[in-house]
Amino acid sequence: MNTAVFPRSTIETIAFVAGDTEDARAALARLTARYGNTEPEQADVIVALGGDGLMLQTLHRFMNGKGASKPIYGMHRGSVGFLMNDFREDRLLERLRAAEISIVHPLQMTATDRAGQVHTARAINEVHLLRRSYQAAKLAIHIDGKERLPELIADGVLLATPAGSTAYNLSANGPILPLNATLMALTPISAFRPRRWRGALLPDRAHVTVAVLEADKRPVSAVADHTQVDDVLRVDIAMDHGIDLLMMHDPGHSLDERILREQFGY
Repeated sequence: MNTAVFPRSTIETIAFVAGDTEDARAALARLTARYGNTEPEQADVIVALGGDGLMLQTLHRFMNGKGASKPIYGMHRGSVGFLMNDFREDRLLERLRAAEISIVHPLQMTATDRAGQVHTARAINEVHLLRRSYQAAKLAIHIDGKERLPELIADGVLLATPAGSTAYNLSANGPILPLNATLMALTPISAFRPRRWRGALLPDRAHVTVAVLEADKRPVSAVADHTQVDDVLRVDIAMDHGIDLLMMHDPGHSLDERILREQFGY
């Protein structure tokens, strides 16, 4: 279940972080003057002022490698604000204490490049592989050690979490997943062969391996949110259930509700 046990009634201290926009910096100054600004390590909750990009950066910044991470409440002072709450300065502590908490788990990417180096990174939205030349990528896909697609010719492929299913995954015509679905979306990016393959829904305990074929003349990069690895030969991806990321939303505006609305086009 994507619900968290967190003593919201005890919230007293806030650590504010803000994006680089003028609106975000101005909001930071006003809110800090009104509520104070505690060091993140001592704060009860993190409030992020910006857009979805800042929200992802903040989740990464305060990600705890063991157990539950610091709860984060976003307020929209940026461009895209799907993950954010509406911005209001009044009664912030009351809003935080009434907020609903969603748990999301990141993906763990392990990418091996052509030099034999192994790179690891986590992704909250998705891990994607993308061609780096004029030629389409050739990829082989294994699920839990079994080959399921011996050759995908495409611009690339991505694996999305439910939280990330409305981002790049949706743009690539992948399915929107309810936040509490124990699934991941495996979606091709501009597939050429096989023409009829539109992707797959996988259990969130599945281990996905993507092997790059003809990597010397069809180079491919792997990206986990903001981390990019070039010239990869193999990418292993699995959801890390040992990490709980706590996202706070106003009642009636949870990620579950937002994802449901997105499916009906509003």
